[in-house]
Amino acid sequence: MANIITPRPRYGSTALRPDWEELPQHVHRLVSRHLGGEVTAEPSAGSGFTRGFAAVVHGAAGTQFVKAVSSVDSGVIADCYRREAEINRALPEAVPAPRLLWSEERDGWVVLGFEAVEGGRMPEEPWRLTELAASLDAYATVAEVLASPSPSMLQLGLKHVEASGDFDDWRALAGGAVKVDLLPAWVPLELLDALAELESNWKPAVSGHAVLHYDLRQDNVLIDAHSAAWICDWNWPCLGSSWFDLVPLLTTAHADGHDGSALFAAHPTARGVSGDQLDAALAALSGFFLVSGAQPPPDFGSPFLRQHQTWSGEAALRWLADRRGWSS
Repeated sequence: MANIITPRPRYGSTALRPDWEELPQHVHRLVSRHLGGEVTAEPSAGSGFTRGFAAVVHGAAGTQFVKAVSSVDSGVIADCYRREAEINRALPEAVPAPRLLWSEERDGWVVLGFEAVEGGRMPEEPWRLTELAASLDAYATVAEVLASPSPSMLQLGLKHVEASGDFDDWRALAGGAVKVDLLPAWVPLELLDALAELESNWKPAVSGHAVLHYDLRQDNVLIDAHSAAWICDWNWPCLGSSWFDLVPLLTTAHADGHDGSALFAAHPTARGVSGDQLDAALAALSGFFLVSGAQPPPDFGSPFLRQHQTWSGEAALRWLADRRGWSS
């Protein structure tokens, strides 16, 4: 298994979002009220995989990052925005995340207003080492603050990661429950049994009681004007071992030529984590992403989602292959 074959998505342009001018007038009025009158909006954010509006908006009362979606046309995304609002309100102040300033539902639309990160932008692609280091530092703070969930977080009904579903795709492929012709042709089928065995250990490997972001990707990080990193889009938190969040983030870094294993071992959350635990997580995520990437595009999201999943699955599998000596 040598170089990655799947084209890397351009994460700065994966979203299909409406612009400000396409939103209903009642949404304009709602946002204007929160921003002190007439507003101007920047172009909608290009990153992400939803069809909801998301852009920096300027008004007399300041600048905010606004999200808006129709609960009638995009019920799944509306539920995500509602959940994000609940989670954000409960995050401790020390978590480096933009804070929710207000949320409203009006005439079938869910609208959220967040602090705008000064100069906020997605990290450069491929990863620059300085921005990767800032992101890893930010997550170290997240992990320290959320090592024990606060009562307000627990009241939101966060599930343990192992209770939120099973990563069993390699086992399903090895056992014939899922057809192997679903996989890209480059996947080494002779490794199915080994991958299934590694994957079977993912639950005990990642079990824990810390709050996980559970969607820590490069495009869910913002670098501000002072080169500090912020962790955004808290839609899917659950409880588990803090280090598990590092795996999808460092998968992208490893794909960009950085030493994912060395960066993982140096992170505070990885103290005491064995190589077998990391490999179990990589097996679990690679199988999930590769099988998910082979599904039809979702009705509610971006057509680039499947490319992202396939690329992520391949990147995770090739990192795992490097670690296990499977690479040619």
